[in-house]
Amino acid sequence: MAYIRARSGKHPHDDAPDTSAQFHRLSGMVEGPEKKALRQDVVRAWMPMAQRLARQFRNRGEALEDLEQVAHLGLVKAVRRYDPARGNAFESYAVPTIVGELKRHFRDHMWGVHVPRRVQELRNRVRSASMALATTADDRFPPAADIAEEAGLTEDEVRTGLQALESYATLSLDANLTDTGDGYSLADTVAGTEPGFDRAVDREAARPHLSRLPEREREILYLRFFCDMTQSSIAEHLGISQMHVSRLISNTCAHIRERVQADRTAAA
Repeated sequence: MAYIRARSGKHPHDDAPDTSAQFHRLSGMVEGPEKKALRQDVVRAWMPMAQRLARQFRNRGEALEDLEQVAHLGLVKAVRRYDPARGNAFESYAVPTIVGELKRHFRDHMWGVHVPRRVQELRNRVRSASMALATTADDRFPPAADIAEEAGLTEDEVRTGLQALESYATLSLDANLTDTGDGYSLADTVAGTEPGFDRAVDREAARPHLSRLPEREREILYLRFFCDMTQSSIAEHLGISQMHVSRLISNTCAHIRERVQADRTAAA
């Protein structure tokens, strides 16, 4: 199969094969093993160009092998969706599809913390405007008002974008503190966990569901957990069996736990 296109002049994509005949065949075939095999042949023919596009994004903190896999995914999508009947060359469709897949990869997977897409876009616009305005290495970020005017944003949006600039990469807790020679790391500045905070949060989460319990269940929980009475003492106080008290405590606590968990799931 002859893939390389004969040209009188240099093509903008020298590694773009001529697969027009294969695409026309694909457009008239029904889904099946034969069409799948032909589609795979086309994908393999265009892989060198996809790999070249991936190399344009190297040195950004991601392994080249991973970038090539992302580019191949974009290529597969382009081959499956391309319609030769529209009259456009495949590379004019494939290149933006592959590049878009690579940009989405960086946008969705390479941020140190989760940042909404709108904030990511603000970050990019703020960075571009700052670079356009900067005159020296020490003047990397001009005043927010100047950036806002250059980027067509409000000053609040600029401040949000500036904050997002610090969220792309995160420091390890093992990183040494600057200006110190004693070996202290960021982890040494993190306070320990205070169990009382979690207990306070749990009590507030359970409070509304406790108030909805029947009076007898509320009284049993109060006697057990606030008055520190034994199950036998509660049973004697209420005139019921100790086994019944145990079952009521177990079922009521399970019910409260389920309702609290449901609230947290709904709020997530």
